Amino acid sequence: MKNRLSHRLQNISYSQTLAMSSKARELKNRGYDVINLSLGEPDFYPPDFILSSAKKAIDQGFHYYTPVTGYLELREVICKKFYRDNGLKYSPSQIVVSTGGKQSIMNIFLSLLNKNDEVIIPAPYWVSYYQMVKLCEATPVIIPTTMEEDFKISPKKLEKYITHRTKLFIFSTPCNPTGSVYSYQELENLAKIFKKHPNVLIISDEIYEHIRYSVKHTSIASFPEIYHQVITINGLSKAFSMTGWRIGYIGAPEWVSKSCDKIQGQITSCANSIAQRAAIEALKVSPIKIEYMIKEFEKRRDLVLEMIKKIDGFHVNKPYGAFYVFPNISSFFGKKVDGKKIMNSDELSIFLLDKAKVATVSGSAFGDNECLRISYASKEDKIIEAFKRIKQVLN
Repeated sequence: MKNRLSHRLQNISYSQTLAMSSKARELKNRGYDVINLSLGEPDFYPPDFILSSAKKAIDQGFHYYTPVTGYLELREVICKKFYRDNGLKYSPSQIVVSTGGKQSIMNIFLSLLNKNDEVIIPAPYWVSYYQMVKLCEATPVIIPTTMEEDFKISPKKLEKYITHRTKLFIFSTPCNPTGSVYSYQELENLAKIFKKHPNVLIISDEIYEHIRYSVKHTSIASFPEIYHQVITINGLSKAFSMTGWRIGYIGAPEWVSKSCDKIQGQITSCANSIAQRAAIEALKVSPIKIEYMIKEFEKRRDLVLEMIKKIDGFHVNKPYGAFYVFPNISSFFGKKVDGKKIMNSDELSIFLLDKAKVATVSGSAFGDNECLRISYASKEDKIIEAFKRIKQVLN
């Protein structure tokens, strides 16, 4: 059977975040009390004004195909949002609305990458970047970072990895999985390097832009000297708790947006029409409307950081965005825990699921085998119970 599958498919792996969540669901279905801290999915409902706008769209008959790139009204609202929140000027022809940010990224890769092109990815990285590049038969080039660097790259490090084969650079800020946020100064310094390499395009994944704590968000496209090199990715899944609605979008140079329009037109056509109407209302409002969610995430982050201190062998930095912690757990490697010898982060993650019934994701999925990703997008009581269980089985 394997010989009947394409080489492209055989060249990639399953998403480890989705795989771990699937294992957690399987144990739950068998009657186990599993706490799932593996998925990056907010536990809030979308705000009422978004739900009302979706119901209104159904009643008003928005049931039909839209333009491939999305309703013009939505693309106009996205342009206003980019200017209001990020200081970026885009026209509707530079916007493409897709079925989630994941499709937005894949549209770009399929539009731009040829076999053996290089894509620079700072690690730790979101799991799908690496596999998407491989699916396009291009080459992922990983820049490792450390907790001491706050999991961020320096200009010197970046320039070292750029070659004549570099086509793209992709990163996220705030970052999944580390929660690190690049400052204005840090991005300005990286922009100076990119300016020296005008053939390198930058994909800036800003899906977590509103989920940040006591720091400002800066879009790298706001530096005019590299504006035409940047493709900005965003969406509604995280900040508006609309994960299942599947709305993502890009702001890009027009030649890139037209290429993505062409790709998407042959794959999915338009994104969901009702979700698009709801997105119009979501993006019209000030981010202040979702501040209550951000405050709750910050409260949970502080709770998690306090509880992690009580677990011997966990070392963590303070994240300033997203809703994850990414502790280093390498002190357990080579040791026996409850009779089980732990050799890597994969084994510790499986051990915690088996013994503590807490689902996390191995850091190897994100390009750092010494860490675990733990989401605090769940309710506070679940988080407290999960960390009690982890402490009990590890201490």
